Amino acid sequence: MLPEWIYRQCPEISAIHREAAIARQAQLTKPTGALGRLEQLAIELAGLQATDQPRAARVPIIVFAGDHGIVAQGVSAYPQEVTIAMMANFAGGGAAISVLARELGSSLEVVDAGTLAQEAMAGIVTDKPRHGTRDFSVEAALTPAELAFAFEAGQRAVARAEAGKPDLLIFGEMGIGNTTTSAAIAASLLGISAGEIAGSGTGVDAAGRARKAHVIDAAIGRHGVAGASPEKILCAVGGLEIAAISGAIIAAAQRRIPVLIDGFIVSVAGLATVRLNPSCQPFLLPSHQSAEQGHRLVLRALNAQPLISLDLRLGEGSGAAIALPLVRLACSLHNGMATFAQANVPDRPS
Repeated sequence: MLPEWIYRQCPEISAIHREAAIARQAQLTKPTGALGRLEQLAIELAGLQATDQPRAARVPIIVFAGDHGIVAQGVSAYPQEVTIAMMANFAGGGAAISVLARELGSSLEVVDAGTLAQEAMAGIVTDKPRHGTRDFSVEAALTPAELAFAFEAGQRAVARAEAGKPDLLIFGEMGIGNTTTSAAIAASLLGISAGEIAGSGTGVDAAGRARKAHVIDAAIGRHGVAGASPEKILCAVGGLEIAAISGAIIAAAQRRIPVLIDGFIVSVAGLATVRLNPSCQPFLLPSHQSAEQGHRLVLRALNAQPLISLDLRLGEGSGAAIALPLVRLACSLHNGMATFAQANVPDRPS
């Protein structure tokens, strides 16, 4: 159903560089394991990047935007016009991710992967097969051809970013209704009820969450996608920006570029990606656990331990951007600390 490249094997972790990183950590002027997760993060990056000096200096941020037909069922607290308005805000520098990108020295690209915008917008890359998905409560959200297009839009975004020789990539999303879409994808992939995973999204109340869960469960039953293949699920209840992120994750991993994974929606895209191409999994580095109800379940399915938990639920790639300084510090500590021999500090007795 999807293009052949999506299933192509990703590079393996470099065992030589990983073992060298483990050995270096044992020689640095600190008790073994004293820097906790930061040590493991540096070791992971060394193996993924196949280098003796893991890096997180050049980290472009790409935000994919899309609209969702399911909004017609009253699942969001905000009107659909917000998606397009927020794209302009990203490009104009006023959004949270815009501020974070400036502070981090990261480039920010915004891709219209499927919004309702009828014309190209200044500062936005337009790469979409249609204007928003169909309402998946009454019909399939996407055709196979539209889904394939979205995956390749993600691949094209990574190809553009690759010119800057990135050390890592951060993917974000924007799309009113996309927590409903993500919950539908996750519930289908995990074989659980929507009530277990559907959260407040943009801020709906308890009645709104119940309505959202009912809409999702009914759609999953209508399309018969509980436990189905990722391809079938993404066509039935997927989103264009979510599929584009999945394609981007695969394209990055195939180029040996790790991805700092953001919150619930990007994690759901990551889960679909891993189900499509399991060789991608080592390249997904979880940044944070969001306040969105289902994120914990998705992280558990990915066997992922996030770096931070700050009750974030903004999206846009903001959680990953906030965690990036920790990744940079992990690399700096690994690369810059002196060894016991260099500092003439007595080591532990052997």
